[in-house]
Amino acid sequence: MTNFSVVKSGASERKPLTPRRNSIFTSVDLDRSGKQIGYFCVPQSPHDDAWGVVQVPIAVVKNGTGPTVLIEAGNHGDEYEGPIALGELLREIDPADVAGRIIAIPAINVRAVEAGQRTSPIDGLNFNRSFPGDFNGTLTSQIAAYVNDCLFPIADYFLDLHSGGSSLMILPSAIIEPSPTTEGHRRNIRATLAFGAPTVVMIDNLGDTRTSTAAANQQGLIVIGSEMAGGGLVSQEALTICRRGIRNILKHAGVLKGAPDVPAGANARVLKVPGTEGYVLSEDDGVFEPISELGTAVKKGEIAGRIHFLRSPAREPVILHHPIDGIVFAKRQPGRVRPGNCCFVLANEYPEALSNEL
Repeated sequence: MTNFSVVKSGASERKPLTPRRNSIFTSVDLDRSGKQIGYFCVPQSPHDDAWGVVQVPIAVVKNGTGPTVLIEAGNHGDEYEGPIALGELLREIDPADVAGRIIAIPAINVRAVEAGQRTSPIDGLNFNRSFPGDFNGTLTSQIAAYVNDCLFPIADYFLDLHSGGSSLMILPSAIIEPSPTTEGHRRNIRATLAFGAPTVVMIDNLGDTRTSTAAANQQGLIVIGSEMAGGGLVSQEALTICRRGIRNILKHAGVLKGAPDVPAGANARVLKVPGTEGYVLSEDDGVFEPISELGTAVKKGEIAGRIHFLRSPAREPVILHHPIDGIVFAKRQPGRVRPGNCCFVLANEYPEALSNEL
């Protein structure tokens, strides 16, 4: 079981991180005022391009003094609301309206974005399980190392925009990343509530420290995540939430003027995924028939779904049961499943996030 424990201590001071030696270069000046849209370039030498680079789109919008908000989308290449909303913001925003700096990377896992798949087709790696990265590794590891060593240290806030991708449908949600300190956890919660999604969920990715949000947390940034629908589709509802949420975080940080636009019904449901017992996993190779609907309350022992064996019509389907009481936060999208595939994710109420008990 993964426990959501928060260390009871004050906020730790950010310690300077010495970037590892690397050969990545940019076409933008991160310190220059105005709006720049260009690339950071990762030297690569594939079969058809001996001295080429992979160009990862990056934008900088800077004016005056103020905090730096780093916004990342396209972490997985089959998640679309974040890249769309972030691209819209970059086309629309006037640097005169900014007090501080926005660094935006709308297609961070660029080869996966081009392929429309979760992992990179270059090296097969999941960008969001690649931190702190390796400048001497493959493309995905090098991009993660650049974000970890060169961008996190100059940022105050980190907003990581996700959806369920091709394999999951997820309630459109703002995501609390558990911080290793009490004060960091409070700051993350306050910022996540400012995003203004209808559902807020705390997730620690089964304790994995290789995610971008976990790495940002370790460096002392204020961290906000999001999960916007999924299924490899573009949801208009989720896109509306995402557009507003990006601007809300910029307002919460003070980079844009005004108070966050938190609509009625925002933060109506505050949940947490309780650890491994919140996951319903397949143990079989077959076709998954979901019974429970997204967002519904379920009870421990209720039928979650069935796995059918189409080539063995005499074989009875395997029944999956919900392991705990909870809310269906995520549901598998493709019917085809193999052993180990995630079929459902359940979450419980997390009222402490709205109190002063943390």
